[in-house]
Amino acid sequence: MVHVLPESGTPKGKDYCILYNPQWAHLPQDLSKASLLQLRNWTASLLCSPSDLPASGFSSQIPLVARGNCTFYEKVRLAQGSGARGLLIVSKEKLVPPGGNKTQYEEIGIPVALLSHRDMLDIFRSFGQAVRVALYAPSEPVLDYNMVIIFIMAVGTVAIGGYWAGSRDVRKRYMKHKRDDGPEKQEEAAVDVTPVMIGVFVVMCCSMLVLLYHFYDHLGAPPAPEGARAGGRGYQPHRPAPAVYAIIGIFCLASSTGLYSCLAPCVRRLPFCECRVPDNSLPYFHKRPQARMLLLALLCIAVSVVWGVFRNEDQWAWVLQDTLGVAFCLYMLRTVRLPTFKACTLLLLVLFVYDVFFVFVTPFLTKSGNSIMVEVATGPSDSATREKLPMVLKVPRLNASPLALCDRPFSLLGFGDILVPGLLVAYCHRFDIQAQSSRVYFVACTVAYGIGLLVTFVALALMQRGQPALLYLVPCTLVTSCLVALWRRELGAFWTGSGFAKDLPQTQWAPAPADCPQPPKDSDAPLSPQSASQEPVRSPVPPEKPQEPSTPEETGAAAPAQEPQTPDSSTPESTGLAQPSPTAQPGTLA
Repeated sequence: MVHVLPESGTPKGKDYCILYNPQWAHLPQDLSKASLLQLRNWTASLLCSPSDLPASGFSSQIPLVARGNCTFYEKVRLAQGSGARGLLIVSKEKLVPPGGNKTQYEEIGIPVALLSHRDMLDIFRSFGQAVRVALYAPSEPVLDYNMVIIFIMAVGTVAIGGYWAGSRDVRKRYMKHKRDDGPEKQEEAAVDVTPVMIGVFVVMCCSMLVLLYHFYDHLGAPPAPEGARAGGRGYQPHRPAPAVYAIIGIFCLASSTGLYSCLAPCVRRLPFCECRVPDNSLPYFHKRPQARMLLLALLCIAVSVVWGVFRNEDQWAWVLQDTLGVAFCLYMLRTVRLPTFKACTLLLLVLFVYDVFFVFVTPFLTKSGNSIMVEVATGPSDSATREKLPMVLKVPRLNASPLALCDRPFSLLGFGDILVPGLLVAYCHRFDIQAQSSRVYFVACTVAYGIGLLVTFVALALMQRGQPALLYLVPCTLVTSCLVALWRRELGAFWTGSGFAKDLPQTQWAPAPADCPQPPKDSDAPLSPQSASQEPVRSPVPPEKPQEPSTPEETGAAAPAQEPQTPDSSTPESTGLAQPSPTAQPGTLA
């Protein structure tokens, strides 16, 4: 940081962000211990040769020079030789740490730092040409309190989404009859993920990430003229790139759908606006949805539209973004289903490699030396737009620190770091229900996810750079799930998903004899006929009754228990064996 004060007048100063390399010289951490020196504006010179030095030198001053034409070492060597106590280099380009080699570091004993051209203009506009400055490097908090909020949101979303996915699967298997309540009553079919789908998904993610990295700004308005400032005469602010607009629009649509899906079960239990729309021939409305469900849909759309309009309001828009993001993740965890632990392992390992590659390997492949994943997730630092991709949970920093001027004011967690392990947690819950294991897989995997997230936070604090969260989350969740399966001696069934109903042997249909025991009227699930020669298949009873009470239509649709079974009532769908959910249709960025 550079603290600026006027030579005379009010003692009130202002801090500006600088980028310095401590290998040249160390700065004090406390402003009170920093020397207050005169700043000399020498930006008309590049300070690359002795002829660029003033006749009086820079004795006990900090010169401000322009960047370019020579190395940082040549500039700072000349400044130090003329008596300077430090060097500030003004840059119109992206700030980079001023580097050198070991020999050069040992020769130089004054600090050298880069200051943005915009900040230089603000300094002289606010304080005039006669100013004093103090260079210092305040320590950054190891952890911020906002990590607690991110942890609660992430673990809560994974736990609730995994539990909801398993409970929904049970309900679909054991509820024989459902009332026809229109579109708002219909549930989306689950999507079973296959290896081919995993491969296509990863290829699409890689392609989209690379395209966004290279064309994030080029698809938008051209860069501003050099020296132009927002609000100046003849200068129009840049419009966001079309690619960013498209992703923002997709997020608004998907998140409003997810919010509706999360709130619909609660609204159906409220005793108001139960009337239906009149008969009509309009699309969707011809099924006469309830008025309360239409009001809910309008509310969800309004929330996403408000966020879309005010998304750059840092004071409060992050609350709406996180709400919509959590709803979107819950919706995806409920809709997308991994049928086997083998599919879970394949998906998690492939995305594990994807995450590590684009965070740790791509800095060696890009000219700027920046991570493609971090640049896209946070928005390129040299972008002409202010837009950020919304596929993250974001919470502002809560610790007060001068470094808030330099660092991003938000801590981020990508949706992929929630959805990818969350799909494994959902699979564990479904397997728990089928294996009647008292949710041991679900609880263990959820706890492992929380531990992996804590390890991610520790790595972030120690390395002070963006971390691929899947590097820590994938091993924690996969290894824990395997250990639980080994401990229960169910690894084979857990790996292939053979505990699920579609892999269990099915009995052939046969008319029930007259003396066949009939299920009681209040039975939660009808009994399945089995021959004496066949080994009985253990069919778990759902852990809880369906939450929605039976309606008159449902009661009337059910056949009396005393009547002999008919072919329609003896099909596998009406037996105690759990059936696979029908497949139909319904991303994430780290």
